[in-house]
Amino acid sequence: MFWKKTKKEPSKEELIQVINDLQKQVDRLKLSLSKDSQEITGGALDKSKKELGEKEEAEKNGVEKITEGVFNGQNMIGADGKEYEVPANYASKSKLVEGDILKLTVTPTGAFIFKQIKPIERQRIVGELELDDQSKQYYAKAEGKKWQLLTASVTYFKGEPGDEVVFLIPAEGGSRWAAVENIINK
Repeated sequence: MFWKKTKKEPSKEELIQVINDLQKQVDRLKLSLSKDSQEITGGALDKSKKELGEKEEAEKNGVEKITEGVFNGQNMIGADGKEYEVPANYASKSKLVEGDILKLTVTPTGAFIFKQIKPIERQRIVGELELDDQSKQYYAKAEGKKWQLLTASVTYFKGEPGDEVVFLIPAEGGSRWAAVENIINK
């Protein structure tokens, strides 16, 4: 570490800077490993991204950083182009839908706090819960289409393949992901 070279104890600000630098490196690695990060396609995501104006919405308040972005079903794509991992429990509890606009606050201690600031218009659909045995990915199937579901949402409702699932998708445009509103166990 850098402070071992200088033979002095690091200040709080220096430690925060190291943490922020490490987080940036981790974010870059995640982005380079994510095959979906460059494939944000049409529909609700593009509409919401345009509303952000493609401009950086990050501002520094002391060492606190605030960034706005668009939820893509699993993560937030920031106005800065970076992908930020949204905790599955928060996305499930908040019933986030592709295209929702979120605000991310990175606190001075490095904690990430997400807040939904502009939900996209939603459509409610009833379908059947499916599980891909190989990938262990849950899907909602209805109207001849399939939408991916967050595992945290399905396990919260104790869903099993074949159960009836009530889910939310954007009212306009396409989406690959859906938010579970409820599961009716059979």
